[in-house]
Order: sequence, then C-alpha cells, then structure tokens
Amino acid sequence: MNILELFSNGFSETLIRFLICLVINWGIIDRFYYRKSNRRDFYFTFVLMTVAIFFLVYFMMGMERGKATMGVGLGLFGIFSIMRYRTDTMPVREMTYLFLIVCLSVVHAMAEDFGDLIVVDILTIISIWICELKLKIEHSKLIQYDRIELIKPEKRDELLADLESRTGLKITKIDVGGIDFLKDSVVLKVYYDNSVTTDVDKQFTVRKSQWREV
Repeated sequence: MNILELFSNGFSETLIRFLICLVINWGIIDRFYYRKSNRRDFYFTFVLMTVAIFFLVYFMMGMERGKATMGVGLGLFGIFSIMRYRTDTMPVREMTYLFLIVCLSVVHAMAEDFGDLIVVDILTIISIWICELKLKIEHSKLIQYDRIELIKPEKRDELLADLESRTGLKITKIDVGGIDFLKDSVVLKVYYDNSVTTDVDKQFTVRKSQWREV
C-alpha cells in the first residue's frame, strides 16, 4: 500500500482525530496538571502515552472501523489505567490524570462521530476545570520535627508558629504521627495553603511504624 492508498482508505480522518486528541490531552496536561504540579517527568510521560495509546488502539482495531469490537479498546484501557511504575509509586493525582489521558486516547481512536468527540472533550474539560479551579486542594507534606515538647495540645499555637517560621508555609492543619522519645523527634503531617507542589514534596517517606496518629 502506497501513501496515496493509505490516505484514500480513511487514514486522513484518523490523523485529524489524532491531532484533536493530541491537542486536547496536551491542553489538559499543560494548563491543568502541570500548572500545579510542575512535574516534567509526568508531563513527558502523559504526552507520549497519548501518542502511543491512540495508534496502538487504532491499528489493533484495523484500518477498517468494523473489524474490532469494543473489547480491544476496553482491554487496553484497563491495562494502562492500572499500570504502576516500578521505580516510584505514582501519586493519586498523577494516577487520575493517567487514567484520564488513557480514556481520552482510546475514545478518540475508536469514535466514529466527530460530534461525539467534541461533546466528550467539552464535558471532560469542564469537569477538570471545576475540580482543579473551583475545589480547593489541600496540599500536605511530612516533616521530621525535633522540638518534641511542642506537640502537646496546649502548645499547638506555638508549634504552628514555629513550623510556619521555619518552613515559610501557611499551615492550616497539623497531624502528629510517630514519636521517637529516644531521638527526641516526631513525624508531623502538615497541611498548607499553596497552589504549587514540587518533586521534593513527594521524596520524603517514612515507615508505617513511624506514622501513627496520636
């Protein structure tokens, strides 16, 4: 099959749907996800996942739209949506966006009506906009704290002031975790008001035995 025959068999329409899919997914990743997370690694992953999943679903279905069933798309959708990276545990927000990117890529690869695609894209963007911009997201991080004497309930205001002074964050809530009296340290989970998180926020981890609410 030469290039002219390829385009005459409807591949040009597929390219249009792919461009729509790429633009929509890129807009979601760039304007919604990346503005709050600043994680370039997942930005890179989500964009390339869009390309890979779209063409994988399309060619597994065959050049003729009627050769495959919805089982192909749903099977791939299930595989990619539960995928976990071996090098690092994917946070819930990133898993949600991965699920969304996979869903839209499969839908754009399998849909036959451009009108349906437009409706799906508009509803998806509106839903993300409501969740990201209208619902307040409470960010948190774990801190290994050395002034163990301040974790008493009557000294909560002093603890809050010390943490805000040392971290520069506007802290809204503090949870006390595991306490180590031998090392005079305690694990705190602080919730703060901030619109931007970084990779560093997700690097500090503790054992389950260390994080016990008291």
